[in-house]
Amino acid sequence: LLERLGPVVRVVARDERSQTRNRELALARLAGRLAAALKIQRTRRPTRPSLAVKERRIGEKKRQGVRKRERASGRSAQLDD
Repeated sequence: LLERLGPVVRVVARDERSQTRNRELALARLAGRLAAALKIQRTRRPTRPSLAVKERRIGEKKRQGVRKRERASGRSAQLDD
């Protein structure tokens, strides 16, 4: 807990006009922070992109290249006229 939250854990609640209600809110927030700090995060295992994702990316790159080539040829045709 000290590594995740630090040496001092402080929660403040000034939402309500009642001191007791603010104290209850602060305790609830403290419980939430402690629960979040106690939760162990799983380590991410790197995965490789699937074949479909690779094909989709390559297809999009080809479409973009065709689009740019068409724009370039369109410009030169307009300048020649």
